[in-house]
Amino acid sequence: MSNNDTNFRPKARIILQLGDQLIRSESIAVLELIKNSYDACAKKVTIRMKNIENPDQGQIIIEDDGYGMDHSLIKNVWLTPGTTHKKVQIEKEEFIGECNRVPLGEKGIGRFGAHKLGQRIEMISKKADSQEAHLIINWEDFDNDDMLDKVPISLTERNPEVFTDGKTGTKIIISGLRSKWTRGAVRSMYRAINSLNSPFESTESFKVVFKTDRPNWLGGLLSFKDIKDSALFIAEATLKDNEIKTLNYEFVPWATMKELQGREYTASGVSMVQKEYDEEAKKKIMKDIDLSDHKIGEIKLKLLIFDLDSNVLSLGVQDKQGLKSYLKDNGGVRVYRDGVRVYDYGEPGNDWLSLDLERVNLPAARLSNNIVIGAVSLDRLASKDLIEKTNREGFIENDAFRTFYAAIRFTISQVVAQRNIDKDKIRSHYSKGGGKQVPVADNLEILRQKVEDNLTPGEVKTDILRKISEIEDDYKTISEVYIRSASAGLSLSIVVHEIEKIVQEMLYVVEESKKADAESERIKNLTWHMGKLIDGYSGLIRRRSRKESDLKQVVRQALWNISYRIKAHKVEVIDAWKEEKKFETRVRCSDGLVVGTIINIIDNSIWWLDYGKVQKKKLWIDVTDELPGFVTIILADNGPGFTLPTEDVIKPFISNKDGGIGIGLHIAYEIMNSQHGELLFPSPDQFTIPEEFRAGAIVALAFKLNEK
Repeated sequence: MSNNDTNFRPKARIILQLGDQLIRSESIAVLELIKNSYDACAKKVTIRMKNIENPDQGQIIIEDDGYGMDHSLIKNVWLTPGTTHKKVQIEKEEFIGECNRVPLGEKGIGRFGAHKLGQRIEMISKKADSQEAHLIINWEDFDNDDMLDKVPISLTERNPEVFTDGKTGTKIIISGLRSKWTRGAVRSMYRAINSLNSPFESTESFKVVFKTDRPNWLGGLLSFKDIKDSALFIAEATLKDNEIKTLNYEFVPWATMKELQGREYTASGVSMVQKEYDEEAKKKIMKDIDLSDHKIGEIKLKLLIFDLDSNVLSLGVQDKQGLKSYLKDNGGVRVYRDGVRVYDYGEPGNDWLSLDLERVNLPAARLSNNIVIGAVSLDRLASKDLIEKTNREGFIENDAFRTFYAAIRFTISQVVAQRNIDKDKIRSHYSKGGGKQVPVADNLEILRQKVEDNLTPGEVKTDILRKISEIEDDYKTISEVYIRSASAGLSLSIVVHEIEKIVQEMLYVVEESKKADAESERIKNLTWHMGKLIDGYSGLIRRRSRKESDLKQVVRQALWNISYRIKAHKVEVIDAWKEEKKFETRVRCSDGLVVGTIINIIDNSIWWLDYGKVQKKKLWIDVTDELPGFVTIILADNGPGFTLPTEDVIKPFISNKDGGIGIGLHIAYEIMNSQHGELLFPSPDQFTIPEEFRAGAIVALAFKLNEK
């Protein structure tokens, strides 16, 4: 070594910093030690918490029946931060003993989680055919300015005292607790330990037992077994390469839902796609989500989805508050590798799939973490490109993770499309007052009742109630026609979502505040803001007068409006409607609304043509009198066709498109009703349609002849 060379010389307190900063919580610290037991082929791990309300006398004891360690292994591996011992095992696929488990850890720093729990650690460990190793560490000895290698650690060998009669394993006793444990903290620890293994998988080969001298602190906690039968929607999927290989969905209504029947849906070979911005093309394009681009392997996804509507819960759940509390603490989608959890996906507050964020904008159409229990299962060896962060807060967000994330999101969207079909049926039969739930309108009624019940009578309360009534009237004007969003460049969904967000905020303020009167001015301001918003939109989209229009000219206008998009996506349009017609093509309609409807349908075709990877994308359009008493615009494409029942696609918030809102065909349906016409999804035999379009999506806009 030359005089210019030197070395890192870590201070002793770096060990304390590793424990404090890399291990986020006490629960994760314990789980890190449990994972060490798993890696040592333990069949059982026992966690004991004694006198934990008194930090000076309290103890946390972790004991397993694994292979254990001898003096040499502790000295050269356990006491060597950052060792590659487990990493080499993974790379060479050489694992310990008959259990043949792939190690969960590989960085060699999780053991410092013990410092997160207490100031002193005593470890006793024994391998087969060896003496018992005894290690004592006082973490306070590291809180000084000495160099790390100058701090003494007691490591000795002795005749077996703990692991006698040929037993092996490791026992860690942590004392001098760093904090006073509360009932809530113990319950949180218990929940974390129970969530270590997937609730959907058997864990007989690795069992964790939790004991405390305050067992009453764990009273009243529901388990997964207690609540799983309350789920109305169940789904399982297998993802591999660029496809959902299998998707099985089931709607399981409770016995009390006598008007409803269960439903099963299966699919296979569903291509996974997402829209990405192409720098070269300067636009968003459809791209495959392909797991095989990385070492991710096959993914399995299981979901239980609940419905927490109070009217629905009253039909089949005894402990409603218990269910809601369980889902609040345990809801979300967790990730497991070889059946053991990857933290901290699925923890309260970790909205890693943006479920809660998206539900704010589309409350009726999306999932939230508190209504789903999900498990994503990975194979440890096959998923080497998914690398856990050192601080145990999920995977490093590299390209492999982004592909993994996109695949899970896409699959969930397919499940939600099916769930929304059955959720609509539940709402139709069991929502308050019965009948179909209407976006905004139903919540306005709830808001009115909340204001009535919570605000003190007076001028402000009267003003708010009057404004709510005005908003209802304006909204009815919008929903009657539901309208013109496509042709005007507006989106009704945006109107609905913006209003819904304000309504939800108002409901929260009125319901949650113990001093509702103190918040009444805020409620009043929100009400006025909502009224101004909806009044502006209603002025733009009020019912337009119907006049006599030539449907051929309407089609021409729609195609002209969307010509750039058609060209950009390289779709060939076959203009059968231009042929000479020997029948009247003039009908009474609002041509602007019909133009918007045609554009909406063409947009759907373009998306599915891209999704289906159709080589020569085509769209066939005609105007025909083949339906007696009607003049009909037919639009047909050569794509994959409808992937959902057509009776469901016209309902709001039901869509099988990744990221789709599910409101386009609903708007088209409402518009055709407003024109006294019909939106149809005919079979290929109902109209004269060329052979190459008969397997694609076929949509008909039928207008009555001689309609006044």
